[in-house]
Amino acid sequence: MVVSRLALDHFRSWDHCLLDLAPGVTILQGANGLGKTNIVEALEVLATGSSHRATSSLPLVQRGHTQATIRANVSDEPDEPPTTIEATIRAKGANRARINGGSSRYMRDIAGMIPLVAFTPDDQRLVAGDPGARRQFMNQTAAMLMRGYADQLQRFTHVAKQRAALLKQLGAAERGFDAYRDTALTGLEVWTGQYIELGLQITRARIDLVERLQRPFADLVARLSGAGEQASLLYEPSFAEVLDGDDPAARISQHFQRLYAGEVARGQNLIGPQRDELVVQLNGMPAREFASNGEMWTLGLALKMAVYELLNQEYGTQPVVVLDDVFAQLDETRRAQILEFAQAQRQVIITVAAASDIPPIAGAHVIDVHDLRARMEHGEDA
Repeated sequence: MVVSRLALDHFRSWDHCLLDLAPGVTILQGANGLGKTNIVEALEVLATGSSHRATSSLPLVQRGHTQATIRANVSDEPDEPPTTIEATIRAKGANRARINGGSSRYMRDIAGMIPLVAFTPDDQRLVAGDPGARRQFMNQTAAMLMRGYADQLQRFTHVAKQRAALLKQLGAAERGFDAYRDTALTGLEVWTGQYIELGLQITRARIDLVERLQRPFADLVARLSGAGEQASLLYEPSFAEVLDGDDPAARISQHFQRLYAGEVARGQNLIGPQRDELVVQLNGMPAREFASNGEMWTLGLALKMAVYELLNQEYGTQPVVVLDDVFAQLDETRRAQILEFAQAQRQVIITVAAASDIPPIAGAHVIDVHDLRARMEHGEDA
């Protein structure tokens, strides 16, 4: 897969950006704050439907505007006409997408159309960070690899919000503030059924994803570490009943009955996929607690490389690779490892803050982001 053109309007710090790209290595070089990471983040949003840097759409829209637009021309073969994929990101309301200027679609309809793997300084958080970072990783990866996952996740998120609102209403009723307790209880039963059904779909998809990642991840860690380290992934679903055999929905329903008082008191959904954990293990121990800083970097790199291998197998084409400010963060050994990986890819986009961080890649096209921004402000094409 190759992205030949990327256009941004009112995305993050960019009022307007038009960038022509080519196969091979493109390096975006510029001081921090010029917006180079925003450019590659826009590609991540098109590829996965979300950004690892934001939990909502609001930060993605330039201040003073109501929406941002991202457009990319992509193709798999040099001689085929490009496909234009477009996303409209709204500060408030639902985001929308278009393919070749056609009818408006959901964002989930374009998830996976651009297979992409982004290596970032935050990759270490996949090991050392809070569980939310690893859930976001699973969601973004599953959205690209599994048709229908993004739709399931969106529907589950909606149902979870409705169920939480009813729990808060019931909490108010318990304190004598609401005369509609019986109606709320009936609604809670309906929403809980949908919550369990959709939550199980997401849980099973994540189990399948982790199983598919296991072997390439373990092999890559052993190769990258050079020390025969044994790494593995352990998925701990909040709906633990799914691991026990037949009819987990009935047992989860019973679990919710036991949790009723606590959920009403807190006004929160106390179990569900939004509380799942993915444990990265090294030599049988949780890496978050026992691994060194260097080992965590290796585990994070291996996890992203494992995603690359799965996307390559799924789509039969090399994914676009983004290396966002990683060279300044890595020691010489890991710089060499990721450089070797990058040079074998069809299209790589690298961001660096200083000229001294530009990796020695023959034929790389270097774009000065300061000059790019100046040309955009004067209405010139890149």
